[in-house]
Amino acid sequence: MRERVQKLFNIKYPIVQAGMVWCSGWRLASAVANAGGLGLIGSGSMHPDVLREHIQKCKTATQNPFGVNVPLLYPEIEKIMQIVVEEGVKIVFTSAGNPSMWTGFLKQKGITVAHVVSSVKFARKSAEVGVDVVVAEGFEAGGHNGREETTTLCLVPMVRDAVSIPVIAAGGIGSGRAMLAAEALGADGVQIGSRFAASQESSAHEKFKKKLVQLTEGETILTMKQLTPVRMIKNNFYKLVAQAELRGASVDELKNLLGKGRSKRGIFEGDLEEGELEIGQAASFVKEIKPAADVLKEIWNEYLAAKKSLQIEN
Repeated sequence: MRERVQKLFNIKYPIVQAGMVWCSGWRLASAVANAGGLGLIGSGSMHPDVLREHIQKCKTATQNPFGVNVPLLYPEIEKIMQIVVEEGVKIVFTSAGNPSMWTGFLKQKGITVAHVVSSVKFARKSAEVGVDVVVAEGFEAGGHNGREETTTLCLVPMVRDAVSIPVIAAGGIGSGRAMLAAEALGADGVQIGSRFAASQESSAHEKFKKKLVQLTEGETILTMKQLTPVRMIKNNFYKLVAQAELRGASVDELKNLLGKGRSKRGIFEGDLEEGELEIGQAASFVKEIKPAADVLKEIWNEYLAAKKSLQIEN
């Protein structure tokens, strides 16, 4: 891959570990950073004081660059951003919101800003407001997705053609071969979530990790489209959501069904039936729970091997 992402973040490999709720704490972020990738702390499941603690522990655990993922719809966004500045975080990935809200503020503080987009429209808007890099995330991803349901295969080249800033591909990327495909589509790097969610350093519950190892193709589905689209593992909670959507449930009914703490219940506390189990399609690549450094090296080595193979064939 081109080296724009490595130079921008001062990392060895153009691999970003996604800032996933209930998975991406300081242990995971620092492990990825120490292995040469960009580790992200996921602030979406953290109260402000908890985020500060994770940032401080991450700074102690690694001397390498790391960042924080901040969902812009977070209810205490002002406190989160202030903590990011006070703790000297140099890289912020924003998502789930309008990039014009905080990009200027962060850039004034000398922070490198990336924004996650699911469409060409928002990629252009992100570039216009000054973000340094966009993450083009297809609907194969876990967590929150675009309502357009554009796949990574289609989204990345369209975004590449629409903006001149670096593009990081995300969504369904869980192997070195997929990473090479992303490069062919025009990506400067990749963001990977599901593979790292099942790593030893992930803060997810062991039951959730073991569930990921068992998943095969077709066992996740994009749902909750009337609220914010999310890809989840099919379980009892999903069945309740599907039944509600089938009978034409209102947005308020779906909000009541979701309630509070549903993803924490599933991912962090290990309730595999009544919890919201967010994960991407790349979870089908997860075969065992291993250290994050091993995951990163495995993906990178497979990427190099796949690239060499194509060069030989040509």
